[in-house]
Order: sequence, then structure tokens, then C-alpha cells
Amino acid sequence: MKLTTAKKQSIKLKIGLSGASGFGKTYSALLLAHGMTGDWSKIALIDTENGSSNLYSSLGEFNVLDLQEPYTPERYIEAIKTCENASMEVIIIDSISHEWNGKGGCLEIHEKLGGRFQDWAKVSPRHTSFLDAILKSSSHIITTVRRKIDYSMDVGSNGKTVVVKHGTKEITREGFEYELTVNFELINDNHLTKASKDRTGLFMNKNEFVINQSTGKKLKSWCDMDREIELATSEINQCQTLEGLRHVYEKYPNLRKELYDLILTKKESLQAKQSLIETDKKIT
Repeated sequence: MKLTTAKKQSIKLKIGLSGASGFGKTYSALLLAHGMTGDWSKIALIDTENGSSNLYSSLGEFNVLDLQEPYTPERYIEAIKTCENASMEVIIIDSISHEWNGKGGCLEIHEKLGGRFQDWAKVSPRHTSFLDAILKSSSHIITTVRRKIDYSMDVGSNGKTVVVKHGTKEITREGFEYELTVNFELINDNHLTKASKDRTGLFMNKNEFVINQSTGKKLKSWCDMDREIELATSEINQCQTLEGLRHVYEKYPNLRKELYDLILTKKESLQAKQSLIETDKKIT
């Protein structure tokens, strides 16, 4: 056994997007993915929605894996491995709801076994393997999840009564969102989003917003911050002049708060060293 310091640098982001049909899950996932990688060719979308990803082909030349029924956990796992083997940086699974209640999904498997409580002992390990494939993937993964639809009668800005569609419970096994780095919930058909779970601290308890590429960039920067701090720390420690130290400080503008104390300590050390050199010159 060995204790190590916790670091984010090896983390691969696991992001959830949930919402009712028509709220923009696929479109938002693609923008998010491109913000994370900056390269459409490094994005793979596992499409269980009857080729709906083709509607967004104008965004860029991303890769598509068409996953047809039966939607067993094992077929999802195979699709994820296929994308990993192709060195995809970001994998979008659109959607994971079929693995739970689609044709050949966990609920149907359970029903065919007899639908008894004890039959979950055979189904749950298969579902857990599917979750493990997501959580332990060597790629960043974005999952979309359908939400059950409900409707309400609201009064619009013009004073007229309108029917509003809402997303309610996620269509997947309860508790999935707690495994994720961030879980975004699209709350209406204007694509407004809120974070229902956020380990990054970037989005929780913030105003509702629309996901775009900058959202993905923020997440990737958060993910890479520890590695950047490590590189910057090494460069600061190697500095031999105040000019070199100033150059490093300006090189990492987004880390100035984190590096301030180290920069100040190194600056004092270099100034003390320079003072000694000047004193020696005067003596000699």
C-alpha cells in the first residue's frame, strides 16, 4: 500500500446530459465535445436514435457508430471499446436510456428471466459492467439520457395560457448521475441548462445557461489544470533570472492565483542571490 497525492491530470471527464425529447441533447453534446477536443475527427457518437446524428453533420466531420437493437449492456460495451480502439478523444453515447429500457435492455432482460426480485442478481452485474466501461474509459465520455415527459399549463408573456413540456425522471437506473464528473439537465426547449451534479465547481448553483463550445473548453481546462501547475512549478524552480521568472508568470495567466506564492518565494530567492553577487563584486 502507498499513499499518493490526489491529482486530476489523469482524469477523463464523464459528463451527463439529460432532458426531454426536443430539448437539444445531441446538439449540445456535440458542441460540448468539440469544445473539449477542438477536432471533429476525434469525436465519436454512438447513435441509438435511428440515425438522428446525421441531422447535425453540417457541424463537422465527426464519427458515427450506428448501434441497433438489441440494446444489451454488452453491445454498448463493444461500441465503447470500438471507439477507444480508434483513439477517439471524446465519445458521445446518445443515448444510454436504451440500455435500461430499450429492446434488449436491462428491464427486458429482467422480465424475460421471470421478473422476480432475485432475477436482478443476473442483470445487475451486466449493468454494472456497462457503467464500468463508461467510468473507466480511456476517453472522455458524454452520455445523453432521456427524461420522462410531463406537461403543465402556464401563462405566457402575452397573458395567454400555453402548454409547456417538462422533463421529469431520467430513464436509466437511479443513481447514475452520482457517478459523473458533471451532470447537466436541459430544462426546456430553449436549451437552457443547469447542473444537477458538479464535481468541478464551475457550474453548480450558477444561473441557467446554454451549452456551447466554451463550456467544453472550461471543462477541459479544469481537467488539465494540475498538469499545467506541475509544468509551471518546474519552470519556476528552474528560473535563474528575474526576467525568466516574469516570463513564466506571464505564460500562465489562468494560474496566477495558484502560482502567486511560489513566484513570490522564487523572486525573493533570486533577489537575495543577486544582492550577494553585487556585494561580492564590491568587496573584490
